Amino acid sequence: MSHERNGNIAAAGLLVAIGLAVGGHFVGHGLLEARSSDRYVTVRGLAEREVPANLVVWPITCAVTADDLATLQRRNEESIAKIRAFLADDFSDDEISSSEPRITDRQAQGVVNQGGRLERYVAQTSVTVRSTRIDAVQAAMVRTGELVGQGVALVRNYDASTEYFFTGLEEVKPEMIAEATRDARRAAEQFAEDSGARVGGIRNAQQGYFSIQDRDRFSPEHKNIRVVTTVQFFLVDD
Repeated sequence: MSHERNGNIAAAGLLVAIGLAVGGHFVGHGLLEARSSDRYVTVRGLAEREVPANLVVWPITCAVTADDLATLQRRNEESIAKIRAFLADDFSDDEISSSEPRITDRQAQGVVNQGGRLERYVAQTSVTVRSTRIDAVQAAMVRTGELVGQGVALVRNYDASTEYFFTGLEEVKPEMIAEATRDARRAAEQFAEDSGARVGGIRNAQQGYFSIQDRDRFSPEHKNIRVVTTVQFFLVDD
């Protein structure tokens, strides 16, 4: 009985040893794979594109003066009517809007007349064109001297300057993200080549913010779109 018992104990010990050896092999192999999967590189990819603006907001500001408010209102309405008539041939009513007049009382402000007589009240009003037809707006801008010839006093209003916009970002966004990702992969491949590895799949990716800016200060009707993505690629041994 003792020999049989000792044999069973030895067999059990052998099985445990084999199990530990096999288990250790798989655990070690798994740790090796885990360490390999932790090898990655973080790079940034850039995509830029120049696009034409597809929306313009053009305010035309005029000024009138008078000594009484009734006359001021009449003159202001006459100027607005002339501006609207000037725009009517090229733009629809839906593209044209008028702001409330901004009235200044020179007497209340203590403005002192130097040399000539200044009328007491000044009203400034903006008639704004909002259109997707950039060429039509720019052509009309060139002809605004016609309004001056009709007696409309046009003034520059720094609070209401012409602005150009690009509203088609959703249309170009997928292509630009793909382009930025390809640019990031090229950078990762260069890094991998220098380190004796090759680029695997994407571990993680973060899309940056899209920025839309004027191409330059003299041509705001042209826009530059820019996006930077941050991508992590796995590195695999050759």
